[in-house]
Amino acid sequence: MVIEGDELYTKVNKNVPPSESEGWTIALMDRASRFIWELTCDKKEEALFLEAMEQLVEVIERTGDLTLVTDGERRYSALLFEICHELLRTGKRGKPKKVLKSGVKIRLKNKGSQSSKPGPKKEKYQAPKPEHPDTKQNIEHADIHANHKEAQNAAYRHKNSAYRRKTNTYAKCKKGLQRTLDLYWVIHNFVRKHFITREVPAVKIGILNSEITLEDIMTQVELVS
Repeated sequence: MVIEGDELYTKVNKNVPPSESEGWTIALMDRASRFIWELTCDKKEEALFLEAMEQLVEVIERTGDLTLVTDGERRYSALLFEICHELLRTGKRGKPKKVLKSGVKIRLKNKGSQSSKPGPKKEKYQAPKPEHPDTKQNIEHADIHANHKEAQNAAYRHKNSAYRRKTNTYAKCKKGLQRTLDLYWVIHNFVRKHFITREVPAVKIGILNSEITLEDIMTQVELVS
C-alpha cells in the first residue's frame, strides 16, 4: 500500500498567523483506491501529526507492507519512526540500531533540492529514516510524489468554501470545520465513485463488498441512535 500525505491550511474564526491557526488539516490517502485514512484539523503542532501517524500504524499492522510519501514535511517521518520502529540485532557488539519495522518505507521529496544558493545541494528524493534491511526497495523515483493528494486538495477547495484561496471565508470554529471534514470523509470514502478509479474507494480497497447510498448511512445512524 502506498499512502500520500499532505496538509491544507485555512483560517478559523479570525485572521491570525498560520502558526496559531486551528485550520491546518492533515490528510493521508491511499494512492490506488483513493481511500482517505485521515482527515483531521487542528494547530500545526506535534499532537496533530502524532494522531495521524497513530492511525497509520494501525494500517501498517494490517498490511505489513506500506510506503509513505510526503512532500517536504519531515514530521511525518520523525513521529512515525518514533512509534513504529524496532531494534536491529545483528549479533555484533554495541547498542542495536533503531530502524523502521520490516516492510515500512518512507520517502520524502525535498522541495529545496534544486536551490540556486551556493553550497551542497540536497538530494531530491530521500529516505529520511533508517529502514529494515529486509524491506523491499521497490519504489522508483518517479513514484515519489503526492500528485494524487494534491489533486484531492483541489477538490477540498472546490467543495468546502473554508479552504478557498481567493475568498475571505473563514470557518466559524474548529469543531464546525471538523464536522464538514467528517461529512466529506464519509461521502468520499463510502458513497461517491471516484472519477478516475470508477469505484467507491471503500469498495476498491476491500472494506465494503458493494457501494452504499447516503440514505443507507442515514438509516443506520438512526437505528444506532
